[in-house]
Parts: sequence; structure tokens; C-alpha cells
Amino acid sequence: MTKLNVGDKAPAITAKNQYGETVSLADYQGKKIILYFYPKDNTPGCTTEACNFRDNYQSLLADGFEVIGVSVNTERSHRNFAKKFNLPFNLLVDTDQKIVNDYGVWGEKMLFGRKYMGTLRTTFLIDEQGIITHIIDKVDNERASQQVRELLAG
Repeated sequence: MTKLNVGDKAPAITAKNQYGETVSLADYQGKKIILYFYPKDNTPGCTTEACNFRDNYQSLLADGFEVIGVSVNTERSHRNFAKKFNLPFNLLVDTDQKIVNDYGVWGEKMLFGRKYMGTLRTTFLIDEQGIITHIIDKVDNERASQQVRELLAG
């Protein structure tokens, strides 16, 4: 599995969003990106995280950031999730697990003593040149956007 580090070039992404539109990371060249990976649409933790980004979306945009979510759910699942919670940003479909593998966030997890493979909740901050500037692997769902701001404040 790929292990990305701060200073690495962010792997290219081209995928469908919740509306079936093709979105590429290259579309955001010259912008800062908050690329967050989450396990599953409509689950409590993922909903909390998505809504935190939604609630702070305008101020993040004002600071030059774009927010992009990625999970292995389907386009339909993403569309329903985005509609239900009024999510204003792209949710990318990764049903073939290419993106999660390219970013090294597909791994072993444990729930109730049972091991399984899944998406490791992780946030990457990517600068205007496509370089990873920060990696948050201990995401606080309720404060996801605040974590980003605190990192950038130094």
C-alpha cells in the first residue's frame, strides 16, 4: 500500500461525483484543497464530519480552500447523502478503491473485535501546486474544519 508523506505530490484523481459529473484534481489547480476520506455515507461519524465541513464551507472557500470528500460508496449513495444533508461540495465515487489505495487510506480496521478492510478516515491538505502540506490521520469528526484551521495557524 502507498504511504504518502507531507511534501509528496498528491496522486492524480479523476472520478465521478454525486451527480455523475467527472471531477479531476487537476480542475482545482491553483486552489488549496481539503481532500477528506471517510468510510461510509449516512453513518453517524461520517455525517458529523461532512456537516462540519458544510457548516464552515463558506469561510473555507473565503480562505481559498475547496472541500472534496471521497468514499467507496456509489454515486446514488453520495447523491442521497449530499441531498439529505445539503452538502455543497463534491463527493467522489471510488467503488473500485483506486483512490483510497493511491492515497494509502484503505486498510485494516476493527469493530467489536472483528477485523475488516475499510477506508481509514484521513484528511489531506493540498496546496496550489498539488503538494501535500498536511495529513490528518486522527480526525475529530465534530471539529474537522477547525482541525484544518489550527494546523494552518501553526
